[in-house]
Parts: sequence; structure tokens; C-alpha cells
Amino acid sequence: MGLHNLYRAAVAALLMSAPLLGSAGEAAALYEVYCTQCHGVSGDGNGINAPHMSVQPRDHTDPTEMGTRTDDDLFKVIKHGGKAINKSVLMPAWEHNMTDEQIHALVDHLREMCCSK
Repeated sequence: MGLHNLYRAAVAALLMSAPLLGSAGEAAALYEVYCTQCHGVSGDGNGINAPHMSVQPRDHTDPTEMGTRTDDDLFKVIKHGGKAINKSVLMPAWEHNMTDEQIHALVDHLREMCCSK
């Protein structure tokens, strides 16, 4: 088993075994696992990978910036990647890592992040 597959299996086991409180808790865990490297722990777009990217990640805490995207846009970009909505190809597609239900929960989590400021 390659390192990438081992990592994915470990993450899947963690998400399945963690006593999460409904989809909100699961969405926060998914964000931490899949999004923070680029978008940052606080969601401000300043993740560890951001300085090395030619296109800076979206600031999920900015209500004005997040208000330019519909929930359908957010779902589509998470599921199919940045190029699905004519944005950066650096944004990966997560359709093989998350179910549609998990992606919808993650969209709700993004909305909470931008409105909690």
C-alpha cells in the first residue's frame, strides 16, 4: 500500500471511528483533514501551502468574498475541483474522498465560518 493510500485509509478510519456530533462535527473534521493545508486552520487562506501557490486560496472567513459563490458553486468546486467553476486547477477534486452528503455538510460549515466573524 502506497503512502498516499495509507494516509487516506488512516483518515477514513479516524473519521469513521471518531464520536462526531452529527454532520457539523464531521464537516469540521473534514475541513481540518482536507482543507487546512491551503486554506489555513482558521480558514483565512493562509495555510502552510499558500506561500508556495501561484493562486492564493480563498479566505473562507470573509463574508464578502464567500458571498460571491452560491452553495451549488461551493459544492461543485469541492466535488470536482477548481477548474469545474473556472478557478484554479490547484484546487483538487474531492469526489473520491467525500460523499455528496459530506460535501453538503462541508458547504454548511464554510457558511458558518464566513458568518461567524
